[in-house]
Amino acid sequence: MAARVLFLTFLAVTCSVALASDPSPLQDFCVADPNNPVKVNGFVCKDPNLVEANDFFFDGLRKAGDTNNPVGSKVTAANVAQIPGLNTLGISLARVDFARHGINAPHTHPRATEILTVIEGTLLVGFVTSNTENRLFTKILYKGDVFVFPVGLIHFQQNIGHGRAVAIAALSSQNPGVITIADAVFGSKPDISTDILAKAFQTDPAVISNIQATF
Repeated sequence: MAARVLFLTFLAVTCSVALASDPSPLQDFCVADPNNPVKVNGFVCKDPNLVEANDFFFDGLRKAGDTNNPVGSKVTAANVAQIPGLNTLGISLARVDFARHGINAPHTHPRATEILTVIEGTLLVGFVTSNTENRLFTKILYKGDVFVFPVGLIHFQQNIGHGRAVAIAALSSQNPGVITIADAVFGSKPDISTDILAKAFQTDPAVISNIQATF
């Protein structure tokens, strides 16, 4: 009997703690105030009396990105840095422009799942599962097609059409982050040891040094 009373007491205390907060937004919006010195997991809310329509607006996705670069693509982000009104809402967008044969190099979003819609052109897309299998999923997408990249998994896109391509990506975070694999591995500051990378990639340190030099 004593054990039962103790368990019920523990359950009551646990439930009261769990119900002490609300997982849903408690106001209409929390426009980011990036100038506030207080730092939280996100941004402190701007004074609602100072909020204006432009806090929820961004025109950057109407403009084609400059794809004149080694990978032949340009990602234009529309996250909380560009749209303060996204703060606490858990969503963002990006536009990806591709030159002919351009790629969006293998990368991950550590804080978001991505859903990609092709607006123009033809893309080969894919992602790789975690190390237990390293299974590759690929698909050719045409205008209007949609594909999902699960959170944290390495994924990529390649323009395999005859002209330029454009896609819009929606992400399940106001600040999804991005880790481009080649940039992170070969362009770190300071460099990762060539001996470590040579063993990891099963190649000669001189090869690693040459690759690092390009980043």
